Amino acid sequence: MNKRIILAEDDSNLGTLLRNYLAAKNYDTTLFMSGRSVLESFSAGMYDLCILDIMMPEMDGLALAKAIRNIEPAIPIVFLTAKNQEEDIIEGFRTGADDYITKPFSMEELLYRIEAIFRRTGGSGIKKDDELNHIGEYLFDKKRQLLLFNEQKINLTTKESELLELLYRHKNELLERNYALRSIWIDDNYFNARSMDVYITRLRKYLKEDPSVKILNIHGRGYRLIC
Repeated sequence: MNKRIILAEDDSNLGTLLRNYLAAKNYDTTLFMSGRSVLESFSAGMYDLCILDIMMPEMDGLALAKAIRNIEPAIPIVFLTAKNQEEDIIEGFRTGADDYITKPFSMEELLYRIEAIFRRTGGSGIKKDDELNHIGEYLFDKKRQLLLFNEQKINLTTKESELLELLYRHKNELLERNYALRSIWIDDNYFNARSMDVYITRLRKYLKEDPSVKILNIHGRGYRLIC
């Protein structure tokens, strides 16, 4: 069964173009021109992913995302934003956005981001929220913020746990540096970037007992967890 996508975009020309493109890629995409119409349909239907323009009439994308999260906390959400909407992007991550894409963008970039979300959610569109995850020979307990290896138990800080969870959700693929910073630190300024480098170093140290597990630097782009 094709994945069902909500597309909320009040620019009818852009919205129709995106809907037709995604339909050609076998995504069952429904276009809405306002936030309120999305909410009415979402309450009555089943969807796998939401693509929401931030600036919409009646109900903007941020308010809509919060309302959707109250109905289905786990559904992935991608925001469409203008370049001058940095504060909205930060607020979007606070509401639990999975990704954002800045206008203007290519159709291929949007498709890549959608496919990446479905890969890390197992194709269901709903995030897997198991409390225990295997990272090589390690067991990662997200709820208790523990990393277990044989008889060894490592207590993680909140930031370490959040960063490891983000790396795990993107395992074996690129985790973009700015995306990680905005997701966890909210602001991707120089000092937060340096802080994240410190946490990456700590995680490498914690995971060193299993040589099959590596956190690679992808120069100028981000990190890749191999496991």
